[in-house]
Amino acid sequence: MLKNALLALTLLVSTICVGQKSTAKKSHAIPYTLKIDKQISDTALVDLVQKQTLRYFWDFAHPVSGLARERSNESFNYGNEVVTTGGTGFGIMAIIAGVNRGWIERDTAARFLLKMTRFLYKADAYHGVFPHWFDGATGKTIPFSRKDDGADLVESAFLFQGLLCARQYFDRDNDVERQLRGRINGLWNDVEWDWFTRGGQEVLYWHWSPNNGWAMNFPLRGFNECLITYVLAAAAERYPVSSRVYHRGWAQGRFFTNGKTFYNYELPLGTDYGGPLFFSHYSFLGLSPKGLTDQYADYWKQNQNHSLINYAYCVDNPKSFKGYGENCWGLTASDTYNGYNAHSPTNDHGTITPTAALSAFPYTPSQSMKALRHFYVDLGDKIWSEYGFVDAFNETKNWYAQSHLAIDQGPIVVMIENYRTGLLWRLFMSCPEIQGGLKKLGFKSAYFK
Repeated sequence: MLKNALLALTLLVSTICVGQKSTAKKSHAIPYTLKIDKQISDTALVDLVQKQTLRYFWDFAHPVSGLARERSNESFNYGNEVVTTGGTGFGIMAIIAGVNRGWIERDTAARFLLKMTRFLYKADAYHGVFPHWFDGATGKTIPFSRKDDGADLVESAFLFQGLLCARQYFDRDNDVERQLRGRINGLWNDVEWDWFTRGGQEVLYWHWSPNNGWAMNFPLRGFNECLITYVLAAAAERYPVSSRVYHRGWAQGRFFTNGKTFYNYELPLGTDYGGPLFFSHYSFLGLSPKGLTDQYADYWKQNQNHSLINYAYCVDNPKSFKGYGENCWGLTASDTYNGYNAHSPTNDHGTITPTAALSAFPYTPSQSMKALRHFYVDLGDKIWSEYGFVDAFNETKNWYAQSHLAIDQGPIVVMIENYRTGLLWRLFMSCPEIQGGLKKLGFKSAYFK
């Protein structure tokens, strides 16, 4: 899995370029402040971080399509037109949180998302599935790698997680919201999930390309960030997959079951120590782990213990990196001093990524709040920016990113909102198709009617 990390290894990127400013002009811009208020209350600080991070998806959105830019800096030689499918899904959920908190007007947001879905209708898609990257002005595919120039099922799943939340939230009987729901339903029903079983195999495949076919050859086997893909594929009404695809494909992965204990926390699924923390974030921005169980795991326990293991490892700090401790923790995939890497307790090079601890708020609220205050009060002059916190930092190397990534900024807003109100969890879990798909796969949930 760890697709972005593999890109970095492929391209051997060793530098991070200087950040680029948005060319988008909005009359409804979200205000921001770079001044650090060291006396700010916890509640006001959480508000500030959500609101300022949201600007990445609102003020910095691509001016033509409205989709989320892949990153705030121009890197990997792909220019500043690149928008990201999965990061856009995360951004849609962040915008919903912003509307619900009164930072964005509801009608303005609905019109913005309607523009986005109209663009998606005309953009490149392959059996209803979008590529990892688009040109934000034209909708044409930008290859993620030489042979990854077609459908990306996982990134599209992240997008549809957000779109379905928007469909549920914008439920009013007016022309704009009706059109928005209709567009989302059209895109959702066009996805041929069963095509990605590659001729009826009992597993989903990540990629397909009209130029390269199945050459990427990447079956989705657990446990990692891809659970949402199977849930959506089972939930689809026109092109669903059977429950066997989940049980015989996803649940048979080499690193699916674990059951070992790390720092006194049992880890039901996944690699030792849990892997990078985005495994407990990306699928669970909308898919609520509250009361979510199947024959393999209790997913609240899985995600909470994964977070606690990550925290305990950073407090233990076996490699003696500068800065690590109870107020400074969080290992996940991000930019780093020599490119991009998927950081975890088994792949630790001293880089802390703010999204890791902040997106864990539902699972580790006290530990996440300590990290948030440290990042803002103690390190703010180095890592606080107009779009919230920069992507990562490494105090041992005296390195502080100038970049922001959509896939890291989005979960901060969304998971803090889920901690505070459960908003995105309620919306996604209210989808009748999702409830049906989960039941089909043998899940139980606190949200089932």
